[in-house]
Amino acid sequence: MVKRLDGKRIMITGAAQGIGLAMAEAFAREGAALLLIDRDEALLGEATNTLRAAGARVAAVTADITDAAAIAEAVSIAGREIGGINALVNNAGVNVFAEPLASTDEEWARCFDINLKGAWNCCRAVLPGMLENGGGVILNIASTHAFTIIQHTFPYPLAKHALLGMTKSLGLEYAAKDIRVNALAPGYVATQKVIDYWNSFPDPEAAKADTMKLHPGGRIALPQEIAMAALFMISDECPFMNATCLTVDGGLSVQQHPA
Repeated sequence: MVKRLDGKRIMITGAAQGIGLAMAEAFAREGAALLLIDRDEALLGEATNTLRAAGARVAAVTADITDAAAIAEAVSIAGREIGGINALVNNAGVNVFAEPLASTDEEWARCFDINLKGAWNCCRAVLPGMLENGGGVILNIASTHAFTIIQHTFPYPLAKHALLGMTKSLGLEYAAKDIRVNALAPGYVATQKVIDYWNSFPDPEAAKADTMKLHPGGRIALPQEIAMAALFMISDECPFMNATCLTVDGGLSVQQHPA
């Protein structure tokens, strides 16, 4: 039986938990071989063992995406263990929220190094192989912050706007080489990052309730729901989708005034 991702060798960053792990699980079920990258060695080991126990072909490398040399080496390791990478999901990211004048140079650098430069490091590592082998697909996990602004979240939306710009630029640059570059923009997702955000408030349950009320459906996404959208975009089922962004936020960014 042919599976939806047979023949795909997919590199996923931030793969040890949350949306990244949900994508790895979904991709593996559909026949993909995986290169998992994460900074957390222990969590990455757990994820790798679980996926291998389920029959997936998995290479795993503990690396920081801001380290271009480490990412290039990870791609080389994958070439030896699962074959050349022909699909990339730039999922790793970090929330950096501040009032603009209170934001420090260190916060600015951290935000752009991880959310933008890190994604470019990964693109730059896989693009030569894709060009040599006649095609590939890149999916950048953006955010609704890539086209809307929430006060006091500076400079995170700047980095996500730039990531969307890089998506469009690379998509056009390599379209004639059969390389598609797209973005996926989740809204709120039930991950540890969101739980940590709620826990930063004096009343976490009230903060959670306020988040739910922002959404027309009264709930936020599960990581698996984002993973299934990513699976479609990384597959060959949308060959004419390029240099664009798919929003998966339950209608959050469409609603002008929260209920």
